[in-house]
Amino acid sequence: MTLLHPQPLTPAAFARFGDVLDASGSPDRIINAGLCGRFHDRARLDFGAEGGGRAGISIFDAVPRALPCSFDLVERHPEGSQAFLPMSLQPFLVIVAPDEGGRPGAPLAFLTAPGQGINLLRGTWHGVLTPLHSPGLFAVVDRIGPGPNLEEHVYPRPFTVLPA
Repeated sequence: MTLLHPQPLTPAAFARFGDVLDASGSPDRIINAGLCGRFHDRARLDFGAEGGGRAGISIFDAVPRALPCSFDLVERHPEGSQAFLPMSLQPFLVIVAPDEGGRPGAPLAFLTAPGQGINLLRGTWHGVLTPLHSPGLFAVVDRIGPGPNLEEHVYPRPFTVLPA
């Protein structure tokens, strides 16, 4: 078993895997008669237009887990990006791994701050949705369309993510 220490989710640390979705910094625009700040265009969405895909919004209800948490399964979606937007202000665990010739490399663990979501770039290896508190409700924006869009990989030995 390999132990992982989760790191805080920051745009710089996560950039090669996707986008951090939050309302940090100053709004890009002020709208609605000055009553709303718009943090504009925060994700690199990609739904594989050549394969007939389109954006869809689904609701996921995942069972919360606790740290330490073990895993051996990662997956990726070759036809589209996938954004996870928590419907509560609870942190969640994000597992990602670099692609190494079509297979996942050594995984990394990130712990979100309250109010952060993520967008995983198309083809990014990632762990399953792992809320750490109830409710485990997330709005998920991903590709809806024909053709296979899921690849799974089981590591030969599990990894365990320790508390931060």
